[in-house]
Amino acid sequence: MILAIACNNNQSYKKAEDAQEAAREFIKASLDGDYNKADFYLYADSTNKFLLEKWKRNYTHLTEEERQKYKDASIIVINSNAENDSVTEFKYLNSYKKDTTTIKILRVNGEWLVDLKEMIKIKPVK
Repeated sequence: MILAIACNNNQSYKKAEDAQEAAREFIKASLDGDYNKADFYLYADSTNKFLLEKWKRNYTHLTEEERQKYKDASIIVINSNAENDSVTEFKYLNSYKKDTTTIKILRVNGEWLVDLKEMIKIKPVK
């Protein structure tokens, strides 16, 4: 029964038509604390799932006032750069915290999905 409800819930979300829509839907869902919706727009690999779960835990520790400030925040796009027809780099900040964040939007099997790994670029060990 829980699985049926979860599947029904995801059906209410609309697939993004382009990279910018995927980015905006994901970011707004994250700011609103709607992590089911954010997960719908996420490229589902283990690293991205881990990062989203970390965001979710951090969000639950915010005060109600801080959560409201995130919900009221606007998304400010700094740069959106299509690297090719399947990868777009999306750099933004929100009007509340004003921290610049970069994510990648990938087209996978015809769907535009958010890849958070750009945020944690790992430098090679020498």
